[in-house]
Amino acid sequence: MKKLSAVLGIFLFFAVAVNAQESSNAETAGGAEMTFDSEVIDYGTIAQNADGVRTFKFTNTGNAPLIISNAKGSCGCTVPTWPKQPINPGEKGEIKVKYATNRPGPINKSVTVSSNASTPTKVLRIKGNVLVKETTPVMKDENSLSPKAVN
Repeated sequence: MKKLSAVLGIFLFFAVAVNAQESSNAETAGGAEMTFDSEVIDYGTIAQNADGVRTFKFTNTGNAPLIISNAKGSCGCTVPTWPKQPINPGEKGEIKVKYATNRPGPINKSVTVSSNASTPTKVLRIKGNVLVKETTPVMKDENSLSPKAVN
């Protein structure tokens, strides 16, 4: 009988300890959560000096206000702007990214977002290709000193 009581006592001890651990995890779970519609924006192929502003849309799917403390582009040609006020649970927000499209060539940049979300750092990406703006070739007229456009 003493063995049975000891076994039941040990079992009860572990059952209480496991239950307390689950309660502790439930209390720390939750908080703010940033869920993006898309974490990658593809500019596609765009012309040089085209509009370089794109928007990442997100929702706070957590149960606490979301505060974005910083958003930083991977270089000076990628400039993000973000909401400075808290985003309440269920509310939507936007992070706008302006890429300097005066630079021809491929786009492959990142924006690192820091917040109080359960995943405190999120990396967003932009990609695409900026084409060199075509110019009209100029040819000199043999009888004139002024250049004329070639059609």
